[in-house]
Amino acid sequence: MSHKKSLEEKLEKTENVLRENLNTVRAGRANPALLDRVNVDYYGVPTPLKSLANVSVPDARTLMISPFDPSTLGTIEHAINEANLGINPSNDGKCIRLGIPQLTEERRKELVKQIKKMGEDAKVAIRNVRRDVNDDLKKQQKAGDITEDEMKNALDDVQKTIDKAIKKVDEIIAKKNEELMAV
Repeated sequence: MSHKKSLEEKLEKTENVLRENLNTVRAGRANPALLDRVNVDYYGVPTPLKSLANVSVPDARTLMISPFDPSTLGTIEHAINEANLGINPSNDGKCIRLGIPQLTEERRKELVKQIKKMGEDAKVAIRNVRRDVNDDLKKQQKAGDITEDEMKNALDDVQKTIDKAIKKVDEIIAKKNEELMAV
């Protein structure tokens, strides 16, 4: 059953995208993944920050960025400011430190809404995958490649797989909300 394998691959990709997006949400503690989307203009080429510097976490509320080439310090600092992370970098001439501030209750609620939206987007993507697979199965049945009973069984399998994927998305979102609301 090739449709089941492709379905699971697509659902796994959707889950991975959701996890990557959630990693970029600032939860009040230092996490190098916050900088994953920061691109630095390195000699005219947008380059991921990870390629230009070492990112470490010296303590729970600080990220330290040590560039491999000290001459890029200013451009890295500029890229962080442009990324709108809500964190001001401090440059000491050798490295850049990002102090992660405590989240206010209001900001936490905004982030919870943002996380729920990410979860809803993932669920929409999952439903789109289901629709595509179901349409493909119906075409196969019309073409005579599979019987009506096989199609019904396959549709049931698809629905069970989709239900598991949606439950998994709910679990991921709930875990991130719990992490975010922990003071």
